[in-house]
This record gives sequence, C-alpha cells and structure tokens, in this order.
Amino acid sequence: MQKFILTFAMLGVASMPAAAQSIGGTYTVSGTNFDGSSYGGEATITLTSETTCTIHWETGGSTSDGICMRNDNAFSAGYVMGKEIGLVVYKVEDDGSLHGLWTIAGKDGNGTETLTPKK
Repeated sequence: MQKFILTFAMLGVASMPAAAQSIGGTYTVSGTNFDGSSYGGEATITLTSETTCTIHWETGGSTSDGICMRNDNAFSAGYVMGKEIGLVVYKVEDDGSLHGLWTIAGKDGNGTETLTPKK
C-alpha cells in the first residue's frame, strides 16, 4: 500500500504544470522588430499565483505591461503598449532563458525576443 501511495504521489507531482515560481525575476531583453531592426532592454516577471504572473518590459525607450502564464516549457504573455495589444509566446530553455515570437493585433508579421535571466 505504501508503495502504491508513493508511486501515486510521484505521478501527481510529475503531472502538475510547471510553477511560475521558477520563472519570476529580472531579465535582459534582446529582440528584433517586424522590420528586422534590433532592440534591447529589461523585463521583470512578478508571480501572482503558482502558474500566473505579470510582466513589465522597458525596451527601446518604451514600456509595456502584461499578464503571463507558464505551462511546462511554454510561456506566454498578452500585453498592452500604448493603444496596441500584443501577444508573445516563448519556449523556456534548460538554461532559464526564454526564446519567443511576438506580434501586435492587426499587424502582419512578427518580431523575435529572448529573455535572459539576470544573475
């Protein structure tokens, strides 16, 4: 019986979504705009629950804020920058960096962005 309970408990932990807790912190931002020009800055991810968070970017002289969520190695955020609404979807890499693509509602194309944890 104890072996069954231990196995069940281990399966339960393995099937839980990855907590946003491991993703909170400050990141260096490097990315490309729709036209291929580059930008940089900083992003801060603040946890709001076990799987959700808020994100704040300061890049290229502008700021934007959004909500975010992690599920395993997928991390996504919806954001507002001025009057524009956008979406970014990242893959969480083993080294803790996030590599993603972003877009803005009603626009063709996408940009790229990498968030690297600050040490």
